[in-house]
Amino acid sequence: MKRINLDHVAASGSKYYLFLGWLGLVVLAGLACVLYMEHNGHWVTGMNNQIVWGTPHVFAVFLIVAASGALNVASISSVFGKKMYKPLAPLSTVVSVALLAGGLAVLVLDLGRPDRLTVAMTSYNFKSIFSWNIYLYTGFFVIVLAYLWVMLERRMNPISSKVGQFAFVWRLALTTGTGSIFGFIVARQAYDAAIMAPMFIIFSFAYGLAFFNLVVLAIYNWTGRELGCYVTQRMGDLLRIFIAGSFYFVTVYHLTNLYATEHHGWERFVLMEGGVYTSLFWIGQVGIGYVLPMVLLFNPGTRSSCNAISIASILVLIGGMAQMYVTIIGGQAFPLILFPGMEVSSSFFDGRVNSYVPSGWEVGLGVLGFAVTMLIIAVAAKALRIVPDSLSDKYLDPDYEKTQAQLAAEAALAEEI
Repeated sequence: MKRINLDHVAASGSKYYLFLGWLGLVVLAGLACVLYMEHNGHWVTGMNNQIVWGTPHVFAVFLIVAASGALNVASISSVFGKKMYKPLAPLSTVVSVALLAGGLAVLVLDLGRPDRLTVAMTSYNFKSIFSWNIYLYTGFFVIVLAYLWVMLERRMNPISSKVGQFAFVWRLALTTGTGSIFGFIVARQAYDAAIMAPMFIIFSFAYGLAFFNLVVLAIYNWTGRELGCYVTQRMGDLLRIFIAGSFYFVTVYHLTNLYATEHHGWERFVLMEGGVYTSLFWIGQVGIGYVLPMVLLFNPGTRSSCNAISIASILVLIGGMAQMYVTIIGGQAFPLILFPGMEVSSSFFDGRVNSYVPSGWEVGLGVLGFAVTMLIIAVAAKALRIVPDSLSDKYLDPDYEKTQAQLAAEAALAEEI
């Protein structure tokens, strides 16, 4: 493989600053939503005593999970020695850090008292998975940024593989911690499952790679850089594997729950009787998030098309948001089983499906996370040399010369005929 130079995105024109301006407006609108909720209290949101994790948590958890998966490309390069992915590794680390920053921004601003964050950082309850995650999130920032530095600093290149391997292990731990938040909640029928941790890991692979694919395609389309068929086909092949893996884990999760009698109520709720949650599961998560992308990426006619990969990546992100909504909101909407085998009714909504309608203030805060993510990526792409100047087939395809010679021979034979 020929050497590919890394460069920053030349963004001296008005188009770049207009893009930054729009992102800045979205961030300001999100902060205005935060201020409104902070001043008036959470009664202005759709959250209540039964559903305490609302739409902002859907955005936050989605971004945090995707952050781990966005490091896929760098991990494949350093841990598994695939040289084709090496030029994209620095951009992969930046996207990963940006996603985590966007997710944590939403999470912190939804605390109700973000000024008391220092209490959570200095008073630890090690029986709580949330306390573990503080170390996992901060450690991820430090390790991934160190990984980026050793890749960009030529003197440190010899140890970049070892740092990348450490980052790979840490990212698995981070997503395990996020999935365990739900897996450890034994009181909720939707959450009490050991498979939650590995399932969230495979989710992260799909969400993070889908987001990274869109970033790469957008940068190369807007800057006029060459993007060859070889790299786009590899991106599509990798994404379809992760989508299929996610589909498999979701299937195993529900089949396991159907086997255990204690989870039959939750399965009946989410698969048949859950209203909006059932619709989001079948149409959003399964149909849009799994079936349609796999149709595009397993079809030989579209698997290497940039448009197909873009559409498939967008569908994966939409399906991922639907999945997080069903898991987080739907899991709380389903009533707690306080007395198994008994009907429970009281003035405190016991035994009833809990109602929740997200407010615009919550959505505004969630969108802020995506805007923060894109702002970090846009600024980093201009300030740092992290974008390969070309991803042409002649640089990445090991069989490029053989393929070209074969095409030339076929063309010559056609002329003779």
